[in-house]
Amino acid sequence: MTLALLATAAAAAQTGPIIGDAFVVDGDTIEIAGERIQLSGVDAPEDWQFCLDQTGADYQCGKESSLALDAFLSASRPTRCEFSGRDRYGRYVGTCFRADGKDVNRWMVESGYAINRDNPNTGLYAAAQEVARSIGAGMWRGHRRAERTGAVVEE
Repeated sequence: MTLALLATAAAAAQTGPIIGDAFVVDGDTIEIAGERIQLSGVDAPEDWQFCLDQTGADYQCGKESSLALDAFLSASRPTRCEFSGRDRYGRYVGTCFRADGKDVNRWMVESGYAINRDNPNTGLYAAAQEVARSIGAGMWRGHRRAERTGAVVEE
């Protein structure tokens, strides 16, 4: 009975925000205190993914996205994440904020390092994506490549 109560208390404690130093897993996933957190409403290229720049040359947009997220988080620690649930992989899904209050999810889309996960015209970060697209920021400076083999995906 005591173990069940402790397990329930621990699970309940995890429904509140998590605050701590964030470690970047990839452009839309971080880890704080051993918990993986998927940034809600955003989708970033995988670390292995390549994109085409404005000249048609390959660049590692996935790696660039991860590095940009790491630099952004490092500029104002700790990171606080508020959750809306868990994804199919068991990760928390939530919105994260730097110590200075800046919305990490929105910044990733606005800077062009991630895209609005939902419908591009109606999702939570649709306006932020339009800003990035209009100025050619991040991935919007060229085309995203689904695989290194060359299939270009228009976003």
